[in-house]
Amino acid sequence: MAEPELTTEAFETARERGEARLRGPRAEAAHYDAGRDRVILRLTTGIEIGFAPRDAEGLQGAKPEDLSEIEIDALGLGIHFPRLDADLYLPALLDGVLGSPGWMAARLGAAGGKARGGAKAAAARANGRRGGRPRKAAAG
Repeated sequence: MAEPELTTEAFETARERGEARLRGPRAEAAHYDAGRDRVILRLTTGIEIGFAPRDAEGLQGAKPEDLSEIEIDALGLGIHFPRLDADLYLPALLDGVLGSPGWMAARLGAAGGKARGGAKAAAARANGRRGGRPRKAAAG
């Protein structure tokens, strides 16, 4: 059985229904503020949020000219950086998630590895008294 052809009118009707069903804030504008090194998003609620590009997956190390062009996708739910071919999902950004689970875990692990404090130093001293880290066995 052949699928019915999707007309422009049917598509627009479906799009309008979908927009009516969307709840919560959506992005309506975005720009890069080079002076503050922040990507700024204006939401449909009137609130503006900003984040440093180095903190978002796909944007770390980007040059200001790479961030100068930002597109709002998916009815305000997606943020696209065409010069970097990078995408961010607004609901995740609002939850503080600036990348994929693997990328976020690597960032958290790197931060934990750089942590300095009494507990970490005490654990390192105790490990040293036990002979330090065990040597890896040679593959055989």
